[in-house]
Amino acid sequence: MDFKNINMNQQIIENAVSQILSAVGEDPKRHGLKNTPSRVASAFAELTSGYGVAPFDVVRKGIFKANSSGMVVQKDIEFASLCEHHLLPFTGYVHVAYMPDEYILGLSKLGRIVDIFSKRLQIQEELNCQIANALLETVKPHGVAVVIEAKHFCMSMRGVKKNQTTTTTSKFLGIFSTDAEIRKDFLHFIKK
Repeated sequence: MDFKNINMNQQIIENAVSQILSAVGEDPKRHGLKNTPSRVASAFAELTSGYGVAPFDVVRKGIFKANSSGMVVQKDIEFASLCEHHLLPFTGYVHVAYMPDEYILGLSKLGRIVDIFSKRLQIQEELNCQIANALLETVKPHGVAVVIEAKHFCMSMRGVKKNQTTTTTSKFLGIFSTDAEIRKDFLHFIKK
């Protein structure tokens, strides 16, 4: 799906990037940099394309009535997002599970939900909650589990400079928060 960030103003971003280049001592008109402001603005349009996109609008054609009662697990959904604190990337994997009630979701739609929220300025802890809540609202399952494992460039490129650190966060709703056995099964499924 091709998302467009309807809130982005290309020219404002291009001007800001030119100012940043000047502020760090570069010449924005230098041959290698003259198209950089435009490229950065285009990159930001793609990296923030989740704004203004409602999960239900994206997944509605992928919701099916079903008699499934077993856990649906999808692991290793790749994502990349921008940290809202430093505008640096964090990347990794999302693992999602839900226990259907009346409806199931087409498998590709789980990745689409991840894309909607990861293509916004984010923190990993909120990304967990947004994915879990969107799945709960769209499919109305008995429960949802989301675990995210990510590497943060704001930790590896600057500050503490710890390159191999992985941050893991989780969100359990419904039956996954109340039934330890079901939660344990999910965690077993996603174990590497």
